[in-house]
Amino acid sequence: MPDLPAHFTLLQVTPELETGGAEQTTIDVAHAVVAQGGKALVATRGGRMATRLEADGGRLAQMPAQSKNPLVMLGNAARLIDLIRREKVSLVHARSRAPAFSALWAAHATKVPFVATYHGVYNAKSGLKRWYNAVMTKGAVVIANSEYTREHVIREHGVAADKVVAIPRGVDLSRFEPDVVSADRIEALRQAWGVAPDERRLKVLLAGRLTRWKGQGLLVQAMALLKARGEDKVLLLLAGDDQGRKGYRAELAAAIAQAGLEDAVKLVGHCDDMPAAYLLADLAIAPSLEPEAFGRTAVEPQVMGRPVMAADHGATRETVLPGETGWLVTPGDAEAWAAALLEAIDIGASGRQSMGRTARVRARRLYSVDAMCEATLKVYAQVLGLERSS
Repeated sequence: MPDLPAHFTLLQVTPELETGGAEQTTIDVAHAVVAQGGKALVATRGGRMATRLEADGGRLAQMPAQSKNPLVMLGNAARLIDLIRREKVSLVHARSRAPAFSALWAAHATKVPFVATYHGVYNAKSGLKRWYNAVMTKGAVVIANSEYTREHVIREHGVAADKVVAIPRGVDLSRFEPDVVSADRIEALRQAWGVAPDERRLKVLLAGRLTRWKGQGLLVQAMALLKARGEDKVLLLLAGDDQGRKGYRAELAAAIAQAGLEDAVKLVGHCDDMPAAYLLADLAIAPSLEPEAFGRTAVEPQVMGRPVMAADHGATRETVLPGETGWLVTPGDAEAWAAALLEAIDIGASGRQSMGRTARVRARRLYSVDAMCEATLKVYAQVLGLERSS
């Protein structure tokens, strides 16, 4: 890890700490800073992951960072200015657009360096929205979470290429390690999810918050197509929090019932033990309708030795090698997803296990949390003038 200055204090600003890749990355980087002897603050509304932040030695600065109300954003800027001065913050790192405005204003007011991570490929159908998105490019460096995102930032905002660095999200290899997952943990999930001990169907896990663009509805359509053809060898597990989207969850439940798929598709809710979930499954699936800026649910299962079936667009083209570590499937095409599931069945357990082994070796090499944190701290050191940019 690069050396950080004595008394280094990092302030990360993110809407909330409920669930998701950006939130996990926030906690991972906070942990790395603390491990280097620094202080790590996170300004956020809070959420279920806040306890993990504090357990790792980070500190929570609670404020309505999720708000897009201009008056609240101004209030947040004042709160951040006070926090920066009180805690002698060395660098401010924004991880989402609305709080980035408050963080940028506060950083300018206190003359503290500012960086931002572009965690998603934000759509801009107007000049105003493009201006709103561009707040993420106003720092000394823009961190992109994949090469796909980096190219988007350069093209969309006209940012100089040497100002944008791609740092893929990292997976905690000590947590996502098959050998440390006990049989009891897998059994507890099996029972909670109602998976029979002698289940012989292909267990397919779609992990992701319940929102339309993640593709749960598309997979229900694909399962209905398979059922219509008399194919009943797949058990689909939809793991994810609806985060208040009760209407979409109800819509999924209705589609499952209408197709008579109650025994073949299970809405299992939020999962706190994803390593065990991936080991319970035979295959992980990521059918996002829109391109993923990174897509950790296509990477974590590979680290656990499971092949992945993902939509053929966005950063999953970087993280999944078709025919070697999994499948890339036409986005939004239920027929194509049904056919790919049949192919995954046809190659048998040995074929899937071989893919999983290849996936594990590659993913561990490219997507470790240690590599991600080291690259991020190197950016901090460069911005603070401790290292020359290479």
